[in-house]
Amino acid sequence: MTPDGPAQRATPPSAGHGPAGPDGGYDALRHGLGARWLERDVVVVSGPDAVEYLQGQCSQDVAALGVGATADALLLSPQGKLEALVRVTRTAPDALVVDSEGGFGDVVLARLQRFKLRVKVTLERGAWPCLALRGPGAAACVGSPGAPSPLVLPFSWNGVVGVDLLGATPELPAAAVECSPDAWEALRVEAGIPAMGSELDDRTIAAEADLLERCVSFSKGCYTGQELVARLDARGNRVARRLCGLVLGAGEDGSPPVGRGDELVVGEKVVGSLTSVAWSPALGRTVALGYVQRAVVPPATLDVRVRAVPTGAGEPVRAEVRALPLVGAPA
Repeated sequence: MTPDGPAQRATPPSAGHGPAGPDGGYDALRHGLGARWLERDVVVVSGPDAVEYLQGQCSQDVAALGVGATADALLLSPQGKLEALVRVTRTAPDALVVDSEGGFGDVVLARLQRFKLRVKVTLERGAWPCLALRGPGAAACVGSPGAPSPLVLPFSWNGVVGVDLLGATPELPAAAVECSPDAWEALRVEAGIPAMGSELDDRTIAAEADLLERCVSFSKGCYTGQELVARLDARGNRVARRLCGLVLGAGEDGSPPVGRGDELVVGEKVVGSLTSVAWSPALGRTVALGYVQRAVVPPATLDVRVRAVPTGAGEPVRAEVRALPLVGAPA
């Protein structure tokens, strides 16, 4: 169910607040109150065994969540590879909402159904509107975290702060500025927040994307995929590659034609590839996320081999490899 009724696909209303200024609302996202309508896919897990079942399926300590509490978690394959990054919110003693980025709800549902044997659990699939509010002004304009109708879920990741209003039909605060897709993507890439389908897929290991501290409990009992996570943790999480930030050399008017999948090279050796690219208003440069072999330790420089440019037709694009986040929290 949604906070106000059954789980079903819902379309966010048109709020009439357009992007403000040439930055598409970026400044509001960083320093004021920026907003963006998202669609989150939802699986409601309910029944007498709901908490116990989900406790054994995801990386987070679900049993420790009080009613109204929320936490990010991972659904892993038995081999320990990522199937989905999710958020788990306990809405009642025997009910939890598992929400994910739009387009990945079927993956989450299939993963949860796969091991649902002889337990009293109901899985209900839906898609709920989500009003994502970002910036230091977000917390002051909404109700208490965890409150129903809609759910009020706090958000904080690498200096990006705000709240998500999930479910029902949340109202856009009068002071909020609706941001453009480019401004939203710039904020995400600058902060190094990985996205399903870009940085995260079924080949990803949690340690590669720096998800352990945020999404994994090392004090809870067993869960599917735990063995690989625990083994790597015992070895210092020395994975072969890690998610890093990159800052490209060209300015706005001459931004390099780099894109997802372009190779990162040191000399002639391929050491990684780009996963997301955006223009950073804060840095005045093109920025990117990408996986880089652990031999390349930030800060470092390398070249981006642009696939759109025929071999030999142009110079590789120079890039600086930096630790995340690329842009810190506002003062």
